[in-house]
Amino acid sequence: MGIVAGLDSAPDFTRIVVCDADSGTVLKQGYAPHPVDHSQGTGRPSDVDPQNWLLSLGEAAGGGLLEGVQAIGVSAQANALVPLDSQGNTVRPAMVGADKRTQVAAADLLDALGGREAWAQAVGSVPQAAHPVTKLRWLARTEPENAARTAVLLQAHDWLVWQLLGRPVRRTTDRGGASGTGYWAAATGGYRPDLVELALGHQTMLPEVLGPADAAGATPEGLLISAGTGETMAAAFGLGIGLGDAVVSLGASGSVMAVHPEPLYDPHGMVTALADATGMHLPVVTTLNAVRALRGTAELLGLPDLESLSDLAMKSTPGSHGLVLLPYLEGERTPNLPHTAGTLSGLRRESMKAEHLARAAFEGMLCGLADALDVMRGRGVEVRRVFLLGQAAELPAVQAAAPSLFGAQVVVPQPADYAAIGAARQAAWALGVSQGTLDPRTPPVWQSAAAQVLEPGDDLAVGQAIRQQFVSVREQTHPGAFRI
Repeated sequence: MGIVAGLDSAPDFTRIVVCDADSGTVLKQGYAPHPVDHSQGTGRPSDVDPQNWLLSLGEAAGGGLLEGVQAIGVSAQANALVPLDSQGNTVRPAMVGADKRTQVAAADLLDALGGREAWAQAVGSVPQAAHPVTKLRWLARTEPENAARTAVLLQAHDWLVWQLLGRPVRRTTDRGGASGTGYWAAATGGYRPDLVELALGHQTMLPEVLGPADAAGATPEGLLISAGTGETMAAAFGLGIGLGDAVVSLGASGSVMAVHPEPLYDPHGMVTALADATGMHLPVVTTLNAVRALRGTAELLGLPDLESLSDLAMKSTPGSHGLVLLPYLEGERTPNLPHTAGTLSGLRRESMKAEHLARAAFEGMLCGLADALDVMRGRGVEVRRVFLLGQAAELPAVQAAAPSLFGAQVVVPQPADYAAIGAARQAAWALGVSQGTLDPRTPPVWQSAAAQVLEPGDDLAVGQAIRQQFVSVREQTHPGAFRI
């Protein structure tokens, strides 16, 4: 069918993979960090000149990397708001990431529409500091002149696709990216312009939402550009997850996402109802504490890194001699306890050893993520297999405990930039449809990534006992906070 490329514009770098469109085999790769330009914007770390993304892209694609490529897919960091004026110029630097400046704006929007349930019913998610709709509210309150000039709203991957196509009049996005804005509903497949007006004070032009296999257009040289999508959706597509699969991502915070045939409605707002890159749905549940709990424990014990913490934890036994750690060190979102702190329970003379605390940190982190999995299961999402991502997924202490605590087979894929691979797979789909060789309803089948498979086996009962102890401590400490 041809050669395709996927580019992933992450918060700090651009990575490009060039793949065989039929098999998904990675043929070439490119990488470049985003340039640091202190002369741009306000100097705040959450403000980024989008031109830096293009400069990084150009460097990553250097040396003829894209020679022979027929189609490109674009993945980019989620929740980046790029406001444009009526001439297509950026009104201000892009607002990226979980911008703490907008926390008050999130609470303001929550009240303005009538609370968590009203937002969950409207767009499938509750406003958080990272959401573009919340950043619009902040913009209207803090930079009213910039807000008044804002005529078009794009996200990072939308802006990159638009630039690659030569800044055409038509601006596009995809279902996955649109579902993370806070003003598009996966359940209805439509925008809520009234929520844009509620946040910004006036309505704007919003990009056309393309289907999963649609092309955004072609460059003058004939290079096909697919719809693009957010990093989360691209990574899920690159991994090839399907019904029955969940992905647990171990970053400083944690997240659980799963493929589901229908949008989820969660009146408590713990589930964010995103759309995926294939035409299905991608509910996500996040926790505020994952690897940060491990790093905190390592620092407390005077250990230099997570590998040392894992080695120490393996000297203990399942259950950590009765120690239970609720790892809510930065408050928590699942359950919704924004102002709480962590709890260490079960201290006895025989349990007051470093290895038991190390083991409790791993078990507490995984139990917190198992709570997130339970939220999914409680909403009817089938979870037969869990993909475990992140550098910490390679740690022996994580792999020893995860299958029994999650109650499912655990798959640890070979490290790769799955967002870039997912973007390339999207490009292959759009290319195949344009050539008449692929059905727009069925994505190309690519080779599965090499992976380590872990079974719960005989440890399942032990894992269930550890979970029950964790739940007991959580309910004693925060009665009624966790609702499924």
